Amino acid sequence: MEVALDWYLALSAVMFTIGVCGVLLKRNAIVLLMCVELMLNSANVALVGFSQALADPTGQILVFFSIAVAAAEAAVGLAIVIAIFRNKRTVNINDIHLFKH
Repeated sequence: MEVALDWYLALSAVMFTIGVCGVLLKRNAIVLLMCVELMLNSANVALVGFSQALADPTGQILVFFSIAVAAAEAAVGLAIVIAIFRNKRTVNINDIHLFKH
């Protein structure tokens, strides 16, 4: 059974919308990072869908590298959040003022 491209794109659009809503509405830094990862994964789903529809493995290879970069980005982002938490004792974006004395 083959899944149509429409289903891949619909899933990708729903995932991206949930990620954008999370970025716009949530104030927790960790939730923000998770929503950014969700948006990256939605782009990966769309790439896999197009790769499958066009019978070209280039999209899947690009997804492999995108996942590797996303893992590094998540590690660096989490390290920054932990460093901020150690100094400010909060991960709420509204309470973090890095450039104020």
